[in-house]
Amino acid sequence: MEKSTHERLLIIDFGSQVTQLIARRLRELNVYCEIHPYQNVTDAFLAEFAPKAIIFSGGPDSVTREGSPRPPQSAYELGVPILGICYGQQVMMQDLGGEVHGGKISGGGGTAEFGRAFVTPQGALPLLDGWFMGGKEQVWMSHGDHVAELAPGFKVYGTSPNAPFAITADANRKFYAVQFHPEVHHTPNGGKLYENFVRAAGFSGDWTMDAYREQAIAAIREQVGDKKVICALSGGVDSSVAAALLHEAIGDQLTCVFVDHGLLRLNEAEEVVAMFRDNMNLSVIHAQEQELFLGELDGVSDPETKRKIIGRLFIDVFQKYANQIAGAEFLAQGTLYPDVIESVSFSGGPSVTIKSHHNVGGLPEKMGLKLVEPLRELFKDEVRELGRELGLPASFIGRHPFPGPGLAIRCPGEITRDKLEILRKADAVYIDQIRRHGLYDDIWQAFVAILPVRTVGVMGDGRTYDFACALRAVTSVDGMTADYYPFSHDFLGETATRIINEVPGINRVTYDITSKPPGTIEWE
Repeated sequence: MEKSTHERLLIIDFGSQVTQLIARRLRELNVYCEIHPYQNVTDAFLAEFAPKAIIFSGGPDSVTREGSPRPPQSAYELGVPILGICYGQQVMMQDLGGEVHGGKISGGGGTAEFGRAFVTPQGALPLLDGWFMGGKEQVWMSHGDHVAELAPGFKVYGTSPNAPFAITADANRKFYAVQFHPEVHHTPNGGKLYENFVRAAGFSGDWTMDAYREQAIAAIREQVGDKKVICALSGGVDSSVAAALLHEAIGDQLTCVFVDHGLLRLNEAEEVVAMFRDNMNLSVIHAQEQELFLGELDGVSDPETKRKIIGRLFIDVFQKYANQIAGAEFLAQGTLYPDVIESVSFSGGPSVTIKSHHNVGGLPEKMGLKLVEPLRELFKDEVRELGRELGLPASFIGRHPFPGPGLAIRCPGEITRDKLEILRKADAVYIDQIRRHGLYDDIWQAFVAILPVRTVGVMGDGRTYDFACALRAVTSVDGMTADYYPFSHDFLGETATRIINEVPGINRVTYDITSKPPGTIEWE
């Protein structure tokens, strides 16, 4: 565990699906925090981590079950504020002398509570400053068990119809416990509760991207020394910010390899290379391997086969160019904090679902390189903020996500060069429309998919038999779930007209209104 120079808050994870949201709320308050599974939090860990405050997350277990997840007893003896959320509240009550009764799910007879609820106040508490201005607060409940008896020293400060101990606290010890989830957006005023908690804990808010920038540069220099580093540059936000930060830290010791697989958007390769090579003076190898990739993908229609071909070729091509860089000992990756969290499951073991596009496969082991991951403590929004600190153009910082396989998975069915060219032009028109209408920053991701069907049309006085395409645009927080963007009919009509008029090969335009789930954001 690396020792941070910032004031630190520890989130002990008991398996909640929304623990990451707690961390995001705190980072927004300029408070540095880390999430650790409860099994990893020992007495020795706590002594080394030295948290200024602790939060117990929610979780799916029941504290009434023998052997259920618990924090070490020493957590209560550190003398720091603690906030227990849902299961975390029940843990606090059970550990500190209260009583929890099981609900129907855990074999008891109590009343469960799931979904929206309203809490009313039962007394004043600094944690609740700014709450109950309208007499009650909407919150999100998700619990089967419930507190039946408070631990000594605790009092009730808020109740809901099915949770008489919805908000409890031992104000003298600054131990707070709530039955609901203040981190989710269904608790609209939840952010204020976290703000009050970190203020009660005495945090100064010293976690800023300006400070992180200086700390990261020093860490990179210490790790790398005078050795050379290679970075796989995709042009996406993560790799772009990582490259810019590394360049500021070690200058010409860094070489970026940009693999052009022929599946990029219109003019994308030229824009990426121009920005990093010409404007930022980075050493960039532009690996133009379009023929290699497109040759092996020619006629391939199975989406998983497409991904495997692209992944295999990328590793081969990257290694070929990296071997040309004499003395390289480090490989830089744009790993983010959610990737780090996902790589350790609730049970503390390796996750079975590490996303392949978050790294460059098995290259570090295959090439004998050591990893440099300067963004591994950051969330996506923090990476964008760091990019702004580093002077990257807004057009790059605010870019929509783009998949590693590129246009290959936006071309269902067989891939041909003609279809890719049509797709590039249609996508460029669509994005231009979104920007013209000032909608780009409201949308998480937008793109065109060319469909593997031809349809009859009439253009002028002639009959056409061309491709249909689908427009896709979604709103999302993290890409895990998504809703389709509610364009006006006028916008869709105008966009369809432009695509049909300006892109030879398309005579029909549709709009995909599927949310995730049940669909996915991409088409393949």
